[in-house]
Amino acid sequence: MSGYFLFKWLHILSSVALVGVGFGSAFYMFFTNRTRNVAAIAEVSRLVVRADWWFTTPAVIVQPASGLAMVWIAGYSLSDAWLSATLVLFVVAGTSWLPVVWLQIQMAKMARSAAESKTELPQCYWRYARLWTRLGLVAFPAMLVLFWLMVFKPALY
Repeated sequence: MSGYFLFKWLHILSSVALVGVGFGSAFYMFFTNRTRNVAAIAEVSRLVVRADWWFTTPAVIVQPASGLAMVWIAGYSLSDAWLSATLVLFVVAGTSWLPVVWLQIQMAKMARSAAESKTELPQCYWRYARLWTRLGLVAFPAMLVLFWLMVFKPALY
């Protein structure tokens, strides 16, 4: 297997982890929040935080490393419009994801505390949940467009 295809394989696997775990976590967190079941929210938010550390964080590291390796091996230029756009979108998604990680950790702590004390979730939890949703509404479309750019490599100008 050539170096390029090894990096491509790593890039595809890490993109599956990044977007797949992200969509899956968002799905379960979003809909579990709708139940307002504090025990369920506490468990799901705990697992969402764990999934981010175990899967999403490594993928966020592997993505640019493997992508840049493929760019170098294939002889692409970082000034190619499609490639520049993917880098911008990755930064947009990343700057949305970083606060999401912090929010998820805080939400998991609040949910665990509420579950242990058998109380309702504080209003701060719901404010964080709304912000978490808004940030996801920025990050996920950015990743979808990024995937399209990576597959089709269009001439943008």
